[in-house]
Amino acid sequence: MNNVPNLTSLFDQYPQSREFLDEVFDESGTIRAQYQGIYSHFSQLPLSDFHDLFDYAKKSSFDQGITFNVYSDSQQGVERIFPFDLFPRIITAQEWSALEKGLTQRNRALNLFLADIYNEKKILKDKVVPKELIFSSKNYCKAMMGFAPYGGIYVHISGTDVIRHKDGEFYVLEDNLRCPSGVSYVLSNRMATKRILPNLFFNSQVQPVVNYPEALLDALKSVTPPGTDQPLCVLLTPGVYNSAYYEHSFLALQMGVQLVEPRDLYVENNFVYMKTMHGPKKVDVVYRRVDDEFLDPLVFRPDSLLGVPGIIHAFREGNVTLANAPGTGVADDKAVYTYVPDIIRYYLDEEPLLKNVRTYRCEKDDDFQYVLEHLHELVVKPVDESGGYGIFIGNKASQQELADFKEVLKSNRRKYIGQPTMALSVHTTYIEDEQQFEPRHIDLRTFALTGHEMEYVCQGGLTRVALRRGNLVVNSSQGGGSKDTWVLQEHTESATSHQTQSQSQ
Repeated sequence: MNNVPNLTSLFDQYPQSREFLDEVFDESGTIRAQYQGIYSHFSQLPLSDFHDLFDYAKKSSFDQGITFNVYSDSQQGVERIFPFDLFPRIITAQEWSALEKGLTQRNRALNLFLADIYNEKKILKDKVVPKELIFSSKNYCKAMMGFAPYGGIYVHISGTDVIRHKDGEFYVLEDNLRCPSGVSYVLSNRMATKRILPNLFFNSQVQPVVNYPEALLDALKSVTPPGTDQPLCVLLTPGVYNSAYYEHSFLALQMGVQLVEPRDLYVENNFVYMKTMHGPKKVDVVYRRVDDEFLDPLVFRPDSLLGVPGIIHAFREGNVTLANAPGTGVADDKAVYTYVPDIIRYYLDEEPLLKNVRTYRCEKDDDFQYVLEHLHELVVKPVDESGGYGIFIGNKASQQELADFKEVLKSNRRKYIGQPTMALSVHTTYIEDEQQFEPRHIDLRTFALTGHEMEYVCQGGLTRVALRRGNLVVNSSQGGGSKDTWVLQEHTESATSHQTQSQSQ
């Protein structure tokens, strides 16, 4: 066995990062305390065994149907396996506690904000947030005006993207409040880790994520319209051709609820019914994964084949709950994002626990001038897109591309914001083409739930990895991969290191 190459050889050429924070290695090249056990475990594996595990992980993803569409690829619409890296990301209990408190604070404030702007509009009257900014957002939903969902909850499921900067602190990059996706990958990654690295995982005292579907179902049931003892919840999907259909079917199965398409539902007398072999059944809660504009052809796009005619009226009558509520997208508009710290102070009378990234709104004259003058060093994003689409990275652009994009900005200033190129932290990642571990940029999508008198944050999240060297766009739709995210239990940060060292002695 001593003559068999082991995994340490894959780290021999590992480049130490000076420009970015490496979450696994410190500035001197030493393994950080929380990773010592994992590194020790991996370093004892023969290379052949590691490659077998790597291949097994890919096969597992394929067998589970864990796929995504790379729309930037020349073969648009072709489904590909979502790459899964075996080297997990670790967040200590202390770090997570601070992050969780900040996420909970943010979600509370954004729910209050949505309730206000669709009803009394106090924050607009007090000129904390410009009313022009809200009413010009394409995601502001007139159908929600003068109405509050049951419990006053608009955002039942949120997916907040955070990054760790070179200063070591977490920053919120953006809020996803419409139909946030990705939690199925969190659960699938954890299942794969348990199968592939069982001893390492169970010795590391990691917080569980398996209870997310149960918590999600509890949150949905908690907002059932009054008067229903046995609520019927369904998950509404656009259908099998949607890029997130794997997640829709996965979550429905895990929660034990019916996965339905629009053709399976109909509205009668302002109640929503599901067609079944045994006759219609009244639906109380719809976890909808259909975008606002396609949700109800009587209110939004009349040509939509993905909606349920009359469902918005049934919602406004209080006979069904839609999660998330229509119109939540106005609060994750990337221009509105700049006001979230003020929104937190206004509604909660608290200082924000999580920082925003410095953001320049192109519709403001001073900000726009700054963006034009510093475009070569900024990241510019459309305010209403997701999935990494439409992003312009100035330091990667040619002079002609910079000039051309300035004209794009001038044609629609409201649509864009600019941010400095953040030094996203890097993480040890196995690069198959190089047969080597290398640092790659990562972010973290967190998932939180809000129900009637309940709040929940998944004890982990989706760590997304930009697999191409130097790339800062981590989205799966742009060719990124993912890692299992381990949140350590309290007082056990050193347990992994201690136990694995003991096993190796």
